[in-house]
Amino acid sequence: MKQKIFLAIVFGSILLFGIFKSFDSGRILFVYPSKEKYPIRGIDVSNHQGKIDWTQIPKSEISFVYIKASEGGDFKDKSFRYNWEEAKKAGLKVGAYHFFTLCRNGNEQADNFIATVPKETNSLPPVLDLEFTGNCKDRPKIENVQKEIQEYLYKVDSHYGTKTILYLTFEFIHQYIGTGFQEYPIWIRDIFKHPNTFSDIRWILWQYSSRGRVDGIQVPVDLNVLNGNIEIFISDSEKNRSKN
Repeated sequence: MKQKIFLAIVFGSILLFGIFKSFDSGRILFVYPSKEKYPIRGIDVSNHQGKIDWTQIPKSEISFVYIKASEGGDFKDKSFRYNWEEAKKAGLKVGAYHFFTLCRNGNEQADNFIATVPKETNSLPPVLDLEFTGNCKDRPKIENVQKEIQEYLYKVDSHYGTKTILYLTFEFIHQYIGTGFQEYPIWIRDIFKHPNTFSDIRWILWQYSSRGRVDGIQVPVDLNVLNGNIEIFISDSEKNRSKN
């Protein structure tokens, strides 16, 4: 009896380890967005992905990329310039994002992003990454956070002539966004289920995995889908620019 229990524990441990490794390696995902419904797919990268061979990125599978440019008031991603230039050379649609920290005010964070990202008409709209993971420990009052976000958005939108996309987790929405910023397009992160399973949130981008595998990148990478046609997505941003 003891031997059977021991064997069952060993077998169960091996099985759980195998499942964990499959998820960790990106061979198994929690959710698989329909390629028929969401054919336009992209990735988002930063220095954490190391040196990317952009010539190897399969453009038949990846249409766009968002690249980390800056964080907080003074941090600049050291791979940004290389990734920005090489991704464009590779023929991908390219945009940049800023990781917003609750420890710094919105104006100086906007200045950091603007100083880092070129103003180029063929770029995707800028993105503001709003999440708790990797953020400072401070949890300011909701009115203070919304004020700093609004100041950031006003300055960045005015500079680039288009509305910034808000990258959000449901946790950040519940604590700090609520029903605010409804006029901004949403990029939602949900790696466990479709974003509208329990919510009617309207979104333009969906990050459905943080452990994807893509040729040309040696480590796991975030995978995303676009809710719509990328040409409409780009033309809308160009229309907004023309109004400013």
